[in-house]
Amino acid sequence: MTRDEYISPFDPCSTATWLARGRAPAHAEALAKAWRDYPDLPPTSAAADRMARTRARVEAIKPVNDAIAAQAEVERQSRNFSFTEERAVAGRGDERDTAILRGRDRYGYDWNQAIRYADGWHAAQAGWNHRAPSKTAGRLAYDRGFADGGGDVDDLFDAARRTNLATERTPTRLRPLIAARSFPSDWPKPSDGPRPTAWSRRVIFLGDHPASALGRGEIFEGFRETGGRYGGRAIILTAAHGFISGASTLPDGDELTAARADELIASAEQEDRLRALLAGIDVEDILVALHGEYLRVLDAHAAALPTCRNRERTRNTPLQVKAHVKLWMARGREAGSNVGAGHIRWSKATKGLTAKLGELTARYQGPAPGKGHLVSIEQGGAPAQGFTSSDGNLLDPIIVVGSKARLRDEMARALRLFGGATRFAAR
Repeated sequence: MTRDEYISPFDPCSTATWLARGRAPAHAEALAKAWRDYPDLPPTSAAADRMARTRARVEAIKPVNDAIAAQAEVERQSRNFSFTEERAVAGRGDERDTAILRGRDRYGYDWNQAIRYADGWHAAQAGWNHRAPSKTAGRLAYDRGFADGGGDVDDLFDAARRTNLATERTPTRLRPLIAARSFPSDWPKPSDGPRPTAWSRRVIFLGDHPASALGRGEIFEGFRETGGRYGGRAIILTAAHGFISGASTLPDGDELTAARADELIASAEQEDRLRALLAGIDVEDILVALHGEYLRVLDAHAAALPTCRNRERTRNTPLQVKAHVKLWMARGREAGSNVGAGHIRWSKATKGLTAKLGELTARYQGPAPGKGHLVSIEQGGAPAQGFTSSDGNLLDPIIVVGSKARLRDEMARALRLFGGATRFAAR
């Protein structure tokens, strides 16, 4: 909408007014007609007459609003079915997606009924008890799905029989090549919950395009200065060569197009190359910092990825990607060092910045005498005395942080250092 349209008077009797606000032509004309048939009465009219006119106009507009809502519902269901179909065609769906589409194609169910049908089918397949929803339409669809899945509500021993069958059944994905593995696009975003891992067992996947926040820029340089020095492995996906080692020095290339991504997906050499790059590494932690076509290529060759404890991928905007990578890199540790694991819980800064990890608390104490900022590490409300790091050094529970901008990073680092330390009993 242009600036002039915002400034011009709002004329509800004009079809153009409603068209400019995103209404369909038929709906826009019906809304404008209702306003023309029942315009506002002058302010000098009786209040009862003005209210009666408003009620009449609302009644005239109600069929239009109902039609708009019905169209929105049709579009919603169409989008949901299209998304489910795309997952199934791409091989990323599961048996529940297939059941949803079966309910639509076989019985003509809408989206809500197809969901109930899939609920019933899945309950029967998993060996669960029959728990139909209360609404009639949903209950009928659920009952039919439950029966199609092998359930029998009239059989006293039905649940026990299906439970035994469920233990022998192996769920399959639509792409049997990697049935036991999830695709990188399905992996969760990074968090600080998983335990810290030695850099020699960590792998990060990056793209090579310089215009991308996921390419060889700030993220790659940060990784090379931290994890790269302690044995971390980076694998770069390039448009020109496919998968290459992060230790390679190649000029920046063009962005990966959909056509070039299809070529890399069809190339069996890429999967072999990826296996070779991962050979000889006992991988425990993988981060995928790829989006778009880059992520699609890695999904296609996911059979070459090892099964390991932590598998995550970054999300959304470049700023969030950098935050996720920073969180992931903070979980790395040098070989032979001990670092405390777990989710760090932060308080609101307005109440005095504190962070907790297990029984340990890092508390901001204000400016330090002279220069810097004081942070104390406490246990049970008292300074955490007697903690010794893996190299035998006694840890000081009072820390001076030079820059206030680094308070959170230093508090988190100190908490993990104390969390992985050994405490000797006081003599």
